[in-house]
Parts: sequence; C-alpha cells; structure tokens
Amino acid sequence: MCATFGLVNDAPTLDKQLCFALYSASRATTAVYRPLLDDLGITYPQYLVMLVLWERDGLSVSELGDRLGLDSGTLSPLLKRIETLSLVTRERSAEDERRVEIRLTDTGRALRSAAAHVPECIFTATGLTEDEATTLIALVRKTTASLRSA
Repeated sequence: MCATFGLVNDAPTLDKQLCFALYSASRATTAVYRPLLDDLGITYPQYLVMLVLWERDGLSVSELGDRLGLDSGTLSPLLKRIETLSLVTRERSAEDERRVEIRLTDTGRALRSAAAHVPECIFTATGLTEDEATTLIALVRKTTASLRSA
C-alpha cells in the first residue's frame, strides 16, 4: 500500500497533486525561457543540449542522451535540427568508428556568450532566493531519483 499525503478519507483534488505542481512549474518556466531562446534562434530542448556540450564538448550521442535522460529516438532528430542550425557537427570517432561524437562549431561556441544572460533571467523570474533555489533543486533531484527507481 502507498503512503497517503493529506488524502486520508478525502477525494484527491488537483491542488493536492505533486505531479500537477511540478507540471505547472515546468510549463511556467518554459514559458519564461521561450522569448529568451527565440532571440537566440533555439528551442528549450536545443538549449539543454547546448548546455551539456558547453560543459563538455565531444560527447558521444549515447553519453549526451544519458546526461539529458533522452533516448536515441528523441535525441537524434533534435541533434539533426541543431546540426542544421550549424551549432554542432556529428563525427565518427577516430578511435572507434561505432562512436558518433557531437562537437560544437564556432557558431555553437559563440552562442554560449550570447546565452550567458539566460540563467540569471530565469532565476530572477522565479522570485526565489539562492537558498530557496538550492533547496528546490535538491528536492526535485531527490524526487526524480526516487521516481526513476520506483
């Protein structure tokens, strides 16, 4: 039996659902990202890929998918669109022909500077303090890990 959270003898309501609170926050966050990323010519999923590559260029497709929690069926078309924007290239590894590495182009590297303001704009829009944001990130990561292992 699953534990209850304020729902004993109560019918579930939308406002008591953790999933809806997370979903609503995700949609609101994405809505704030949209105009910022439109100015850069990329979408939110493309921005996430770029963030990972700015941290570590030359990842394999599978490493990138693992980092983002995306399967190859979702990641491949996303990478193709980013490649069309001339932000990345896909190259076979010289050491292992089976390995496809994603590499930033000069344009992709330059986009990092253009996008530098985005995290601060999003943080400001949340209305959270740094401590609150740190706590929220930790709680969301804990929730994600628990749900993935459930």
